[in-house]
Amino acid sequence: MTPSVSDRLAVILVSIIGTVLVSAYAAFSLLQILWLNPRAAVPGMTLQQISQDMSAEGESMMTPLVVSVMSAGPIVAIVVLVVVAMRAPWKTPTVVMFYLSVLVLGPFAYFVASFGPGMALADTYWISGEDHSPWARILFAVSGVALLTLIGVTLAVGRTQRAHRPAVV
Repeated sequence: MTPSVSDRLAVILVSIIGTVLVSAYAAFSLLQILWLNPRAAVPGMTLQQISQDMSAEGESMMTPLVVSVMSAGPIVAIVVLVVVAMRAPWKTPTVVMFYLSVLVLGPFAYFVASFGPGMALADTYWISGEDHSPWARILFAVSGVALLTLIGVTLAVGRTQRAHRPAVV
């Protein structure tokens, strides 16, 4: 069965919104890891001073690695957007669940990306390697809402599919 034009537009619109949300999550993660957290960990110092102190101790913020890890989600989101735009026969709930799943996995990517810089700050300044900026909580809240929404959408899709199954006699 060929999807209608309105179904295609809905899937493309959801893909665009999903890609924007995943990219915003990754961008905010980068801001948190590379700017907000170091400034909160060492109040009163500029990023340049922090970077100089870290270099003097043989440490770094590992920016290329952080950017690489946090780019994974947006790259996957863009690939799905392109596939959907090329007329993949996916339904809107499937695409919604995909993008929600990527947002749910965000804290894992954040942990991997922020571990090295956090430890580098800890080693340089003899502080804990945890988040010192409260702004990371936004990321966890977004992922939590995405998880609850994913559960709700999954249950709704399951109910809809059961309702459309023919009765077995």
